[in-house]
Amino acid sequence: MPDSSLAPREMSCRAFRDALGGFATGVTVLTALAPDGQPVGVTISSFNSVSLQPPLILWSLACSSPRLEAFRRARDYAVNVLAADQEWISDRFASPDPDRFAGVRTIVGIGGVPLLDACAASFECSSEAHYPGGDHVIFLGRVRRFSRSEVAEPLIFHAGRYRVLGDGS
Repeated sequence: MPDSSLAPREMSCRAFRDALGGFATGVTVLTALAPDGQPVGVTISSFNSVSLQPPLILWSLACSSPRLEAFRRARDYAVNVLAADQEWISDRFASPDPDRFAGVRTIVGIGGVPLLDACAASFECSSEAHYPGGDHVIFLGRVRRFSRSEVAEPLIFHAGRYRVLGDGS
C-alpha cells in the first residue's frame, strides 16, 4: 500500500520549504573579504559539488541578503563545513549581528580570506561565475585548496533543526 505521507502538497513557498527540509544537509559558513577588506560571512546549506575535473562547487545566496554584493564582488571565498560542536557558529553567522567574527578563531587563507578553525572541512575557492536563480544568486567556484578533518563529525540540518550523525554501525 502506498505511503500516504507522500501525498501531493499545495504549492506554497512554506510548503515547498518544509518539503526541502526533508533533505538532510551539511551546514556551511561562507567567508570572504568585502571590498573594504573587512571579513564577511554567512551561514548557508545550499552547497554542492559540481565537477571533479576541474574541481568546481556551487552554492546560493538569497537576493535579499545584505552580504550578497560582497560575495558577488569577491575574487576568493571559502566554504567552511561546520563540525558537530559548531552549532553556535552557524547561529552567529545566520544572525543580524554586525560583528559575526567576534570570538570565532580564524586562520588566513588564499587571498586573505578568513577560514574558520576546527571545521569538518574547508574549500578555498576562486569565483568562476554567478547566475540568477529565482530569488537567489547561484555562485560557481573553482576549488584551489581544501582540507578535511580526520576526527570532526559534521553538523547536519534536517527538518528545521540541527542534528549530528549517530554511530550507525
